[in-house]
Amino acid sequence: MMIEVRFFAALRERVGSDRLEVSPPDSVDTVAKLVAWLERDPDLADALAATPRRMVAVNEVLGSEESSISQGDVVALFPPVTGG
Repeated sequence: MMIEVRFFAALRERVGSDRLEVSPPDSVDTVAKLVAWLERDPDLADALAATPRRMVAVNEVLGSEESSISQGDVVALFPPVTGG
């Protein structure tokens, strides 16, 4: 399974990239499981831990950590945003 993970704002800076293409195992079927799988990498774990509150979008639709993911999806992770 191929998933594109996109990072925005401070999270992008912490990760050092705006996107990763990853191939998690088929058992990774939610955003939460994807994040846990990504956290196996110490650098990604540090970046994600520094942004514990995140917003999620799957294929450009706002979702949550419980959102389902599958082959070819684009998952965006970004810090909460405020307007003014």
